Amino acid sequence: MPEGDAVYRAAARLRGALDGRVLTRSDFRVPRHATGDLRGRTVLTTVSRGKHLLTRVEGGLTVHTHLRMDGIWRITPARRAVPGTGGDGVRLVLANAEWAAVGIKLGMVDLLRTAGESQVVGHLGPDPLGDDWDAAEAVRRLMREPDRTIGEALLDQRNLAGIGTIYRAETLFLRGIWPWRRVGEVADLEGAVTLARRLLDANKAHAGTVTTGDRRPGAQTWVYGRAGQPCRRCGTRISRGEMGARPQERLILWCGACQPR
Repeated sequence: MPEGDAVYRAAARLRGALDGRVLTRSDFRVPRHATGDLRGRTVLTTVSRGKHLLTRVEGGLTVHTHLRMDGIWRITPARRAVPGTGGDGVRLVLANAEWAAVGIKLGMVDLLRTAGESQVVGHLGPDPLGDDWDAAEAVRRLMREPDRTIGEALLDQRNLAGIGTIYRAETLFLRGIWPWRRVGEVADLEGAVTLARRLLDANKAHAGTVTTGDRRPGAQTWVYGRAGQPCRRCGTRISRGEMGARPQERLILWCGACQPR
């Protein structure tokens, strides 16, 4: 699933193609909104909120989308043909005279009043890439369940919005925290969430995740994607496992020496 930095970049692409332009086509290919029609309305902006995207249109309407595991937004010249209704996975098309934004395999598509955006994103915790980022609030939310593992708590979007398996693994490694440590036993929660924000912010402007400072292929991360390989710090073999209750278990990687029990 794309993480917060990838969704942030998707919002930027949508802004570049749609902001300030009048829609000449709006094609909702989801049963719930099949009759929705935004033609003739100007797109105001698109913002990211964690892993969610909110495209605001004049008239007080918002198109809410979520990429889930496989979704993407593809920007193409408006003159290029958009795939038909076959097995192409297209779930939404928003186009103007110049550009077409094609949403493929989107996990969520909603059309709602802008005033009611809280219905779809109101449960989310602070967004590390948002203007309203609040580390203290993120810590407060994490501490609501002090007996929960830190690895599970960091992925709970109600605590922080935008962290996924990559940034969880890298943050915990860099802070030397064993993923199964209880939240209440983590000495510096604010330091952990602040680091997660720094990592996301450092990667929001470019594709790919770099947490080591080295953009060369194979050198970009400390533990993620490196199961069975030697730790870059101590040489211990990187471990791989799963966290969370079925069917929500997610991949976790860590160094047993740098992140001791």
